[in-house]
Amino acid sequence: MSAAKQYQETIPAHGGTLINRIATEEQKQTFLDKADSLPRVEMDDRTFSDLVLIAIGGFSPLTGFMEEADYKSVVTDMRLSDGLPWSIPITLNVTEDVADSLEIGSLVRLDDSTGRFVGVLELTQKYQYDKLKEALHVYRTNEEKHPGVAVVYQQGDVNLAGPVWLLQRDPHPSFPRYQIDPAESRELFAEKGWKTVVGFQTRNPIHRAHEYIQKCALETVDGLFLHPLVGATKSDDIPADVRMRCYEIMLDRYFPRDRVMMAINPAAMRYAGPREAIFHALVRKNYGCTHFIVGRDHAGVGDYYGTYDAQHIFDEFEPGELGIVPMKFEHAFYCTRTQSMATSKTSPSTPEERIHLSGTKVREMLRRGQLPPPEFSRPEVATELANAMHKGKE
Repeated sequence: MSAAKQYQETIPAHGGTLINRIATEEQKQTFLDKADSLPRVEMDDRTFSDLVLIAIGGFSPLTGFMEEADYKSVVTDMRLSDGLPWSIPITLNVTEDVADSLEIGSLVRLDDSTGRFVGVLELTQKYQYDKLKEALHVYRTNEEKHPGVAVVYQQGDVNLAGPVWLLQRDPHPSFPRYQIDPAESRELFAEKGWKTVVGFQTRNPIHRAHEYIQKCALETVDGLFLHPLVGATKSDDIPADVRMRCYEIMLDRYFPRDRVMMAINPAAMRYAGPREAIFHALVRKNYGCTHFIVGRDHAGVGDYYGTYDAQHIFDEFEPGELGIVPMKFEHAFYCTRTQSMATSKTSPSTPEERIHLSGTKVREMLRRGQLPPPEFSRPEVATELANAMHKGKE
């Protein structure tokens, strides 16, 4: 038995089997031959990201968009209808007019936002759903100013459900060298001899607090899987290409290269706070991670969630039930008294002796032409962010 095979059996995908819904060449040709005769549904960028993650196994055990029983159970109980933990509904939404034109049992052509034929849905159900209920349960608010809630309210009123096929797995247009799908990441972990791997989710450039908690985690496991999200985010988030350059700087200069792997996560952000923390952990489990870092206000936005709500939600599941170990970290900062990075667990400092800045504060500084202090951000990263901000103004 190969090392990769042993590793995959040691760390099973969520539900036990790593899903693969990428069409074979024969299936692809069959679908292409029918392309012009199939009814079409155009997906937005987030839904296309979901299709890709279903197909590559990132959303195992899902094989398609959720049927009504799974959808309702996930929204209310954070579980699929068979009881398996899952915290975010994965759905394909259309208008009533579009839904009425589709027949149960038929194939539906799935196009991306540019009109390109990218996938097929085997339609098993179409059902209406309660948008307000989804917002209140998943996002803990019904306010439309919440970016995740706004998406729900703007969606079509009918969910289409059923297994899906992705026609082909194309290289990422911007980051092909970092496109490492779950089957490959598991093999690479095995080749490196990593038995324990901690995943780190980020949609922001790495600053000193991130670096500190990553290295604290790395002291106790074999490898760090740096997994930045490159799907759709808020318009005021730092663009993915800028973030990736910052990560590359950090890996090149401040991390041991043989103990860190970086790959892109094609998912879109939901900004669902605690629910999304569980979701992010399960996705990293499918990539082969045994541990997952949960820091301050994970996947949060505005002041909708408590500082450590995303950590507390893991306690709502029985030990071992999720199949991945959360590593919970306090808010990190630079302590001027000890002249080192620390948290309130290890630092004797007063609030005045702690240097930490919000992402909003950092963006404001960069817009004014100011670099964040080296206690907050490595100088090379701060310079990269400043250059990107300056180019954005041109």
